[in-house]
Amino acid sequence: MAPPIVDWVIDSDTHVSEPPDTFTSRLPAKYQDRAPKIVKNEESGSEIWTVGDRSPITPVGHTAVAGWPAPFPAAPSGFDELPLASHDAHARLEYMDSLAIWAMAIYPNVGGFGSQVFLGLKDPELMLACVRAYNDFLTDWCNTDPKRLIPITALPFWDVQASVEEIKRCAKKGHRGILFTGEPHSHGEPVLANPHWNPLWECAQDHDLPISFHIGAGNFTGESFWTPERMKHYGPGGVNGVFTTGMFLENAKQIVDLLFSGVLARYPELKFISVESGIGFIPFLLESADYTFGYGHVRDQRPEFKMLPSEYFARQVYACYFFEEYAPAHLLDRIPAENVLFETDYPHPVCLYGNVREKIDAGLGEAKPEIRSKLLFDNSARLYKIDAPDRAPSLGTAA
Repeated sequence: MAPPIVDWVIDSDTHVSEPPDTFTSRLPAKYQDRAPKIVKNEESGSEIWTVGDRSPITPVGHTAVAGWPAPFPAAPSGFDELPLASHDAHARLEYMDSLAIWAMAIYPNVGGFGSQVFLGLKDPELMLACVRAYNDFLTDWCNTDPKRLIPITALPFWDVQASVEEIKRCAKKGHRGILFTGEPHSHGEPVLANPHWNPLWECAQDHDLPISFHIGAGNFTGESFWTPERMKHYGPGGVNGVFTTGMFLENAKQIVDLLFSGVLARYPELKFISVESGIGFIPFLLESADYTFGYGHVRDQRPEFKMLPSEYFARQVYACYFFEEYAPAHLLDRIPAENVLFETDYPHPVCLYGNVREKIDAGLGEAKPEIRSKLLFDNSARLYKIDAPDRAPSLGTAA
C-alpha cells in the first residue's frame, strides 16, 4: 500500500467536550443554581450534563469516544476519562500536528448542534446567558492558537435581535462562522423563507460569516429514538445506524428547504454549510430540485428566482464529507468541487480516528492535485479566511 500523501488539511467539523465549569464559571451568581452542570446518573454510573428539563444529545462520555478501546456503545464514564485532545486546546494542537491538520472548525456538544438544548431552561434570560457563556468559553479555547482553531458562534435562535447582537459581538472576538438550526420550524419558530429571519441573514452577510446547518439541530432527542423496543430488535449498533443515517438525510431536506426558500436569491453573498451530512446524495438532490422547480413553475410564482436551485447551490452552499470514499472519487463531475469540504467529526462516535489519512487517500488517491487541494484545504480556507501554513506538513504521533 502506498504511503499517504502528506498535505495540509483543514478539518471543517470537530467538537470540543466542554469542561465541567464551562457555565458555572461564567454565569452570574443568580443563575448558579440553574446553570448547566455535570451530574452522575445513579442508574448507569455515567456522568451526564443537565440542562433544565433536557439532556444533551449524548452523555459526557459519548462526546469523545475517539480511541476508546471497547466497541460502541461503550464510552468513557465521565469527563476525567475523555481523551485530553477532546477538551484541552494544547493537546488538540498536538493531535492536529500528528495528522498534518492545519486548522479545525470547532462545534459544541452541551447546547446541542443548534443551541436547541438550552430551550429546556425555559428562561429567555438564562438561555441567552448560557449561549454567551459558551461563546466566551469557545473564544478563550480557540485563542490558544487563533490561526488554527476556528470558533463557530452559537446563536440564541429563538430571539432574532439577540442573535444579531451575538453575531456582532463574536465577530469582534474573531469568530469565523455561525451555527444555526436548519429547521427552526421544528422548534416552533418561523420557516427559513419567513422574513422574520432577514435581520440574521443581513448581519451574517454584512460580516461575511458562513452559516452552518449541523446535523442533529432539529427537534429530536436520543431518548425518543433509543427505545427499549428498538434496542431489543435492532441492537445498539443497528439503532445507531438508523439514527445516524437518518440525521444525514435530514440535512438533505434542509438543503432543499434552503434552495426553495428564496434566501439565497435575496442574499447572494451569504454562504451556507451543511455540516457532517455527507455529499453522496447531492447529485440526486440537485437533479430533483431542478426538476421539481421547473415542473412546479416556481419561477412564475417566485420572480426573485433568477437561476435554478442547482445554480444557487453552486454559488452559495457547501457540504462536508468524512467517511465517504465513492463520492469524492466518482461524483465530483456532478458536485461542484469548489463546494465540498473535508471533516473528521473528531472526537464523536462516528468520527474518523486512526484512519484519517487512509480515508482521505481512499477517496482522493487518484484525484488531480488541484481537486485534492480544493477539498482538503482551499475551499475551507476561503470560507473561514485561514492563512497559508507557515511550515511544511509532516505526520507524527500526538503527545
